[in-house]
Amino acid sequence: MLHGRSCGPLAQGHSLPHFLLSSPAGLRCHAPCWSPLLLLFRGALLNSPSRSGSTSSGKMAQLRARLPLVCSGFTQKTPLPVTAALCAAPSSQLPRTSSPPGVMWLEILLTSVLGFVIYWFVSRDKEETLPLEDGWWGPGSRPTGREDESIRPFKVETSDEEINDLHQRIDKARLTPPLEDSRFHYGFNSNYLKQIVSYWRNEFDWKKQVEILNRYPHFKTKIEGLDIHFIHVKPPQLPSGRTPKPLLMVHGWPGSFYEFYKIIPFLTDPKSHGLGDEHVFEVICPCIPGYGFSEASSKKGFNTVATARIFYKLMLRLGFQEFYVQGGDWGALICTNIAQLVPSHVKGLHLNMAFVLRSFYTLTLPLGRHFAGLFGYTHKDVELMYPFKEKIFYSLMRESGYMHIQATKPDTVGCALNDSPVGLAAYILEKFSTWTKSEFRDLEDGGLERKFSLDDLLTNIMLYWTTGSITSSQRFYKENLGQGYMAHKHERMKVYVPTGFAAFPCELLHAPENWVKFKYPKLISYSYMPRGGHFAAFEEPQLLAQDIRKFVGLLERQ
Repeated sequence: MLHGRSCGPLAQGHSLPHFLLSSPAGLRCHAPCWSPLLLLFRGALLNSPSRSGSTSSGKMAQLRARLPLVCSGFTQKTPLPVTAALCAAPSSQLPRTSSPPGVMWLEILLTSVLGFVIYWFVSRDKEETLPLEDGWWGPGSRPTGREDESIRPFKVETSDEEINDLHQRIDKARLTPPLEDSRFHYGFNSNYLKQIVSYWRNEFDWKKQVEILNRYPHFKTKIEGLDIHFIHVKPPQLPSGRTPKPLLMVHGWPGSFYEFYKIIPFLTDPKSHGLGDEHVFEVICPCIPGYGFSEASSKKGFNTVATARIFYKLMLRLGFQEFYVQGGDWGALICTNIAQLVPSHVKGLHLNMAFVLRSFYTLTLPLGRHFAGLFGYTHKDVELMYPFKEKIFYSLMRESGYMHIQATKPDTVGCALNDSPVGLAAYILEKFSTWTKSEFRDLEDGGLERKFSLDDLLTNIMLYWTTGSITSSQRFYKENLGQGYMAHKHERMKVYVPTGFAAFPCELLHAPENWVKFKYPKLISYSYMPRGGHFAAFEEPQLLAQDIRKFVGLLERQ
């Protein structure tokens, strides 16, 4: 290939991809298909500064003499330097030809492909990391002295006064009768709510559930001015010569650390639960600040990145320089942020939900059903995403009302929920119905007891009620979503940490593999799970544990 001296970038030693230089027969294609591409590059080059500043008329004449007659509708069988084609006469002097409809569409297709290639090259992200920084979220000004880094044992406790107050409030609840045949289409059906309230008041044993909560070791430690609560579960037994793999698991809203109680045995003691002992984990489950027993921020701006930094510091304080992370809902974003902050410390990232906002593939949704193969969608993807209006558009409209409230004015609804245990139960348990399976809204009882026990559901409610944390938990939406679309740097960044993804079929929004891989280029494991919804660890603990183990196995064999 020849390089001219005064035609901008190409003249200065750059060359175009080979497929743009000639066809197999040497630029045999007709003008209508190639002219838009050639003129596009030609215009870009002629408008760019040259090395010498001008081209002599003699050299330009030589270039024009070698210019292929592509733009005139003729063919040229001899491969020519692209620089000659690009430095040809002004486009206004080129003969114009009309294009048949088929050729016109070919022009559009080729130009679109070229535009996509250019976009791909331009939009490729570097392997950047988020700045680690520091913060203080406690009340008042940051103390001048060093923060207490001690780790203190903690125990969940209750009292008769606490239980009596709950019962008195339940007894005074006022419910509105539901509309006929409304089931769960208007929200939580108050006829079924009466049954739950009756069980809560007369049969639910909170003291017994507190004993269950204390089966795992609880701790607290001060980080950035906040008391951080977490459970730390070590394997009861280890094969000789083996060390457990540290795994940080992070919950979301309206869940809690209790979501992980049933999955922990499959991870810390797999052999006793029908799994192999090649992967044994040491599990750390913290409460997000403002949730449960973790202290809430006293200052505005406490978001997922601040949470990720605090949890990273927690892992360092526990002595882990490298560790695995896993999460869904807010936990998925917090774990993603940890991988963006300190990728060298994260051995692997496993998710069961993906926040994929900046992706070319999301633009393909309206056409994906008809051109599934073209956009890389499998039959399973099509099944989970279409009909588009029902499974994505209407579904998101139905299920996102709470998010608009909590991302704008969380304290208003928080006042009501923090004062009424029955209102709190209805607000939270409705999510455990329709987020587990959207079709459950067609049932009188919301399908709640098909996947969960009332004891487990009410224990999660009690973690919000007894700690008075519903309002602070809802503020997390304001801090993360209240600044607008793509307002945070991490939303525009990719994640270059080995990643595994479990796609549960009843998740709020299905994320196909190519969507996930766009955000997480080092995706090494993607699984279509046979069943399950949003609260995967709570609903299908063994399935999720098996997929985590599968991911870690693939990663460690690489």
